[in-house]
Amino acid sequence: MHGSQMSELNALYIDFNSYFASVEQLLRPELRGRPVAVLPVVAETTCCIAASYEAKSFGVRTGTRVSDARKMCPGIILVEARPALYIEYHHKLIEVVESCTHVEKTLSIDEMVCKLTGSQRQRNNALALATRIKQTIARNVGEEIRCSIGIAPNTYLSKIASNMQKPDGCVVIEQHELPQRLYGLKLRDLKGIGRKMEQRLIAQGIDSVQSLLALNRDQLRSVWGSIDGERFHDKLRGIEPPERRQHRSSLGHSHVLPPELRTHHAALSVLHRLLQKACLRLRSYGLLASAIQVRVKFLNRPAWVVDSQCTPTDNTLQLTQALELLWQQYPARKSIPYAVGVVLDGLVEPVGSIADLFQEERSVSHGRLNSVLDKLNMRYGKNTVYFGGAHNAVSYAPMRIAFNHIPDIKTEGDLPAD
Repeated sequence: MHGSQMSELNALYIDFNSYFASVEQLLRPELRGRPVAVLPVVAETTCCIAASYEAKSFGVRTGTRVSDARKMCPGIILVEARPALYIEYHHKLIEVVESCTHVEKTLSIDEMVCKLTGSQRQRNNALALATRIKQTIARNVGEEIRCSIGIAPNTYLSKIASNMQKPDGCVVIEQHELPQRLYGLKLRDLKGIGRKMEQRLIAQGIDSVQSLLALNRDQLRSVWGSIDGERFHDKLRGIEPPERRQHRSSLGHSHVLPPELRTHHAALSVLHRLLQKACLRLRSYGLLASAIQVRVKFLNRPAWVVDSQCTPTDNTLQLTQALELLWQQYPARKSIPYAVGVVLDGLVEPVGSIADLFQEERSVSHGRLNSVLDKLNMRYGKNTVYFGGAHNAVSYAPMRIAFNHIPDIKTEGDLPAD
């Protein structure tokens, strides 16, 4: 890692600014230039999942409660999220960026990284490419969709660079500027250092990025307690560590209940709907679940979380029975549920999983049933057929977009497949 190779720029990171809110402002001209918050469901007790830059100037952020957002920004406009549209524009943006340079990887619904090659690695050419990407997005999608671009020797530093100038910025970090270029950052500005890790570092006398960068690989491994410390050391110095194959260990769905569904029975119906969506996803990945967890959040009371183990399965009926058994433990106190979630955990591949011999024959028939239901729903729309427990909630529990999961329209969407 010496000589000219070290001075080359290798990664260009694109982070779309206030993405959900920007898509809404693009599609609804009356929202442009105004403070906008995007909500999972329109209710005072929920939180903002996105805020336009006009709203951010008042302090409104992702996670701000609606009631607080109204106080901070009296003129704020509340908009219910439209996930299918955000995914549609996500794919449009990939196509637009692809017309300029290859998208190496999408990191989330609003983040992607491009690998720089050949003459693109030179600073002036990399900056020209960033300008072309921004102009092409404005011309082919809309000026409301802005992005911050980071350019650096590796993906990690390009992500950090993209956060250094928002909105609509472009920052380059070159190898010869390291590590001094990072000294002005706070520990929490470094991806991978959350609140707990920050406390851990401070407890060991590491209270700044400069003191962190003074440690060698062995010292960072000791601080982290694993090889991740060595990887972190390398990433901060512009080295691209080998990508590790990550195995999906769980999947799930959650939903904030609108006021009319904040009852014991309606919450269960929504959970049934969420479980059926999760099972469809599970089968699309070719995995089996060996545990199920149910979570209910209440107004002004601690959340209720319960789980159980099961024989590895992708069978909706079997997991529905497990859900019903768990629901029998629902707290008797009169509390108002406002959010529910279901997680399928302990995911394993069918090969090597232990089958329940007593259920084998029944599983074959259930497997055929699940296959038919999946095909019908993917062909004609998500609520063509469903299990009865979800009947009172078929129009609720819409698609949600997690930070690290972009839903597949065919298996999770609100629209029929083509």
